[in-house]
Amino acid sequence: MRKYFLILFLSIAGSAFSQDLHNARRTVNQLTSKALWGRGYTNNGMAKAANFICSAFKAYGLSPMSGADFKQPFSFPVNTFPGKMLVTINGKKLSPGKDYIVMPQSIGKTAKGKFVQKDSVTFADTDQRIITVLKDKLTWSVAPQQGDFTGIEINKNAIKGIPLNFQINIENAFIPEFNTSNICGIVKGTTKPDSLLVITAHYDHLGGMGGKTYFPGANDNASGISFLLSLAKYYAANPQPYTMAFICFAGEEAGLLGSKYFTDHPLLPLQKIRFLVNVDMVGTGETGITVVNATIHPKEFSLLNQLNDKSKYLPKINPRGKAANSDHYFFTEKNIPAFFIYTTGGISAYHDIYDRPKTLPLTEYQDLFKLFIDFNAALMK
Repeated sequence: MRKYFLILFLSIAGSAFSQDLHNARRTVNQLTSKALWGRGYTNNGMAKAANFICSAFKAYGLSPMSGADFKQPFSFPVNTFPGKMLVTINGKKLSPGKDYIVMPQSIGKTAKGKFVQKDSVTFADTDQRIITVLKDKLTWSVAPQQGDFTGIEINKNAIKGIPLNFQINIENAFIPEFNTSNICGIVKGTTKPDSLLVITAHYDHLGGMGGKTYFPGANDNASGISFLLSLAKYYAANPQPYTMAFICFAGEEAGLLGSKYFTDHPLLPLQKIRFLVNVDMVGTGETGITVVNATIHPKEFSLLNQLNDKSKYLPKINPRGKAANSDHYFFTEKNIPAFFIYTTGGISAYHDIYDRPKTLPLTEYQDLFKLFIDFNAALMK
């Protein structure tokens, strides 16, 4: 009889985790949908993503971290490309995102003419302040300022020969104060509510380039937000001795601006944080995970490995030192113990139009979730 109940329990648990994975994929699909337009700076994409997360927090039963609203508003400058997006090189009309990207600090320009070759990959029209660079891979980003030139990066495989004749019609819109919000919720602790464990992830991505091309950002970082929401749902249904806090940052792609704002204007006492784990790009995992700040928190890194070795969750946990490469950084700068965890292996899409949900494997999503539950429980002992 005991064996029967064990089998039944394992079957139910397996079914529950399968359902969690199904919900995770559905969340990634929603966050990367055309309606959210890359969770960026045009078509109200970031605001729609913020509202989606707020609705999820409310549905799960989380409480706002401060006041009656999950949102912590702030603003910053950003250069955007909301409209016209035409680039023709050597008589061939190129496709934005696939064949070329506009350098993020570019100003709008309507022009045509001939490039002069500057080196093996750089071509320019200095009179009209237009530059183009040939690239093996197109990787877009966000600029908090606009320059005094128009730059175009072209996939080397998109054209034959070198770029000579060009025609462009590009529209930019510089926004001095782009209004957005961090999304902050808590599940109050049952016996030690003043002690905090914090899970963070950024929900913004690159948005769109023109009116027809957007960057889905499935791994970066719809995967992290989906993972955070799974943990928020779990802890709302299973309150812990410590208060569990969840922060979804905006403005990460523009320079870790949301986490910088939060650490400068904290909604909870930073000194009460026992540990913080930031997740960013956790949609793969074939070769394991990497832990940033492992070398400055060896005790917690050893604990994470002990738990993983015991349950055989992940193939490998790689240590990495301090790095300013995600939203954990400004907490670390304020002496808050923190890890930044990302998965390794699998797809290579990054800051391009190919970071899509259909190619995101979520290989170790469930095992990473279990490891987080074990790790947080051990931290509270």
